[in-house]
Amino acid sequence: MTERKLTREDIKKQRQQKQKKKKSPFKLWLKRIVLTIVFIGVLGFLGGAGLFAYYVSSAPELDEELLKFPVSSEFYDVNGELFATIGQESRKYVKFEDIPDDMVAAILATEDVRFFDHFGMDLWRLGGSVIANFRDGFGSQGASTITQQVVKNSFLSNDKKLKRKAQEAWLAIQLERQYSKEEIFEMYFNKILMSGRIYGFGQASEYFYGKPLNELELDQMATLAGMPQSPNPYNPFKYPDRAEKRRNVVLGLMVQHKKITQAQADEAKKLKVADRVLPEDERKPATITNYPAFLDVVLSELESNGDKDALAEGVKVYTTLDPNAQKTVESIMNNDANFMTEKIQSGVAVIDTRTGEIRAIGGGRNYGIEVSFGYNYAYDLVTRAPGSTMKPLIDYAPAIEYLKWSTGETLVDEPMKYTGTNQTITNWDNKYAGTMTARQALYTSRNIPAVKTLQAVGTDKAKNFVSRLGIDVDYVVESDAIGGGRINISPIQMAGAYAAFGNNGVYTTPHSITKIVYRDGSTSNDYKPKEIIAMSDYTAYMVTDMLRDVVGNKPNASGTAANVPGLDIAGKTGTTNYSADEFSKYNFPSSAVPDSWFAGYTTNYSIAVWSGYEQRSDAITTWDERRLPQTLFKSIMSQLSSSIETPRFTQPSSVVSATVEVGTSPLKLASEFTPDNLRMTELFVKGTEPQEVSDTFEQIELDAPFNLQAIYNDLANVIDLTWEHQAPGASEEDFDPNAVPISFEVTMTIDGAAPTTISVSGANYATIPAIEIGHDYVFTVTAISDDIRSESASVSLSIEGLPEVPDEEDWDNIEPEEPTEPIEPEEPTEPDTGTEDNNNGQVTPPTEPEEEVGDTGEE
Repeated sequence: MTERKLTREDIKKQRQQKQKKKKSPFKLWLKRIVLTIVFIGVLGFLGGAGLFAYYVSSAPELDEELLKFPVSSEFYDVNGELFATIGQESRKYVKFEDIPDDMVAAILATEDVRFFDHFGMDLWRLGGSVIANFRDGFGSQGASTITQQVVKNSFLSNDKKLKRKAQEAWLAIQLERQYSKEEIFEMYFNKILMSGRIYGFGQASEYFYGKPLNELELDQMATLAGMPQSPNPYNPFKYPDRAEKRRNVVLGLMVQHKKITQAQADEAKKLKVADRVLPEDERKPATITNYPAFLDVVLSELESNGDKDALAEGVKVYTTLDPNAQKTVESIMNNDANFMTEKIQSGVAVIDTRTGEIRAIGGGRNYGIEVSFGYNYAYDLVTRAPGSTMKPLIDYAPAIEYLKWSTGETLVDEPMKYTGTNQTITNWDNKYAGTMTARQALYTSRNIPAVKTLQAVGTDKAKNFVSRLGIDVDYVVESDAIGGGRINISPIQMAGAYAAFGNNGVYTTPHSITKIVYRDGSTSNDYKPKEIIAMSDYTAYMVTDMLRDVVGNKPNASGTAANVPGLDIAGKTGTTNYSADEFSKYNFPSSAVPDSWFAGYTTNYSIAVWSGYEQRSDAITTWDERRLPQTLFKSIMSQLSSSIETPRFTQPSSVVSATVEVGTSPLKLASEFTPDNLRMTELFVKGTEPQEVSDTFEQIELDAPFNLQAIYNDLANVIDLTWEHQAPGASEEDFDPNAVPISFEVTMTIDGAAPTTISVSGANYATIPAIEIGHDYVFTVTAISDDIRSESASVSLSIEGLPEVPDEEDWDNIEPEEPTEPIEPEEPTEPDTGTEDNNNGQVTPPTEPEEEVGDTGEE
């Protein structure tokens, strides 16, 4: 049988069949993938529903008492002792029918505009929140309704975990089923945290405005309605400008949701928030509690960590408070005898140098006792410049860290201007001190060397450095080198930054909370910050060693009033300046400054103190006011350190010392011939210390004094010695007479006895009084420079007595003397005053040189 040949049609069909076979596996896998996804989705739904059911099964029961009133929270000190309880001591419950309509409208427009329409969950807001969380990460945006907020603040921990969100949704639905909308709104209205220790809009109305809700006007209601989102930053007492911006947002939302007209909003916006709250002399403390200044910092820290509603949950807050330190600070701050004027204020922060834990806070004088000013000068002071306290942080520490500068780096204090400007930089004394070391420039607080140091480092590196010390700024300008630029800082931030110098370069963010225990027993340890290596240990120690001199006995040191005998202290002063316009506007004296600072530390404590007046129109004008931060620091540090051991700062192995010759560039080691006034022992990063010895000063050979004369003045009974001397190099053009100081040692020998040193001075004359008749005198003069001595010049002088009288029997044998011609008397001469040139061109100096008046050395 013959095989049939394949036709073109057969081949085409075979190709089509092969292509179909190739597509079949792909379709099969696609089908499998789709089925798998559907299966996983079903499992996910079932699993999610099961997990939701499990979370709901463990949700707490609704409790009307907890729903209506805040639950008390407890605060414990570093020893675990309770020191404050807040939450229920100031109840002011307002019924829904007593809440003004505009107040309701403002809250709904701001917090939950569809409150009266949803079932406890707002699906529209939830959808927007899901998209935001998908885009920015889980927890980035919430969709909580007023109902959910009531539930969360009453029963649940303040986290963003899935369990809490599931229970919150379930309880919100249950709350809507059991209570009316008006009752739920009433719960929210009375227990929401408004600011610090203020709960509920009713109490807030009394606290901020001194009147009940029904007497508030639209702008005041809008101000209160905007506060729950961020209670402390929108506090109208502390931050009226922020509160005003937030109020205007609320008014805009009310217009948007047709609660008020645009004309009403515009009229309300014309009013200043600062003018609408209670004046300062009428404000009263929100609650009476122990250590209110410290507690304010704790509450602010809760809010900044996202736990602003935690207080309503009945939490236990464990803090870093040292009650003994806090009592010490408060006793000093509340004693008016420590302050020189009635209105001057101060803020104090005491921080543990090693851990960054805040031990005590001085919020102001009599803070929270007589009147609650609402402004904590230790925490809220974020608009005042730091002055020269910035110099170690932004100038000298970065120079050591990045450029490996030594403490003996040579700088020149001379006239200069900021780069690209005509603005002249001046020092506090309007003088220029010339060449000096970095150490001298820092402890005498010179401005020009500080600016030059920042220029050498570079503003970008300086910004990077201070950012590791908790000082964040967009960019650094040259005036930040002396603390007069863009950087503002609080005493707490300042004490934290300086603590890194005392902690071998390790920085820990200042904090007042160690942990929180929630009502269900769970614990949050997120409040303990991590340590950051902010700088090398050599930078920390070398800056510390320079700052020791600020409070030490160095000439012109700026911080000697802060010194505590027996304590190893490092620190820095700082003052700020008024602008020319302010001097003109307020007619200030030239000595007026707005702010005075001192930041100092030991191995145990870092303390920063600010002093000044609440209004810039009130100026610091006296030195006592300027030194107030130093005197407060000294009182606090001495009392805190009296009962504990304070180790000294330890030099690390990365630092070496060397004695250098000041003025050499690059620095060179001092030679044995370098004069004492140019020898200085400085610190270096190991490996960068100079190896070359200076040859500026070579060994000199001193010529002996010459033309030594001794003349006896019988009227005054003294011997006058004079001599001449040729100093080495005196004929050379580059000779510096101050660099080779010459002294002259004068000795006297009487009748061959042992010589006695009469004087050692730089003068080329000497007067020997009380001369005795009938003795032989030998005087020697030797030139001296350091350890080098010349040959001595000598002169002898015999002081003879009266001739002997012959005996009576010998008188006849005495031949009479031949008569002599009478001697004509000389013309009288003017007495020598010692102020005109003698024949040899030298001026005879007065016997008692005038005392030279020195600089006071105050910053």
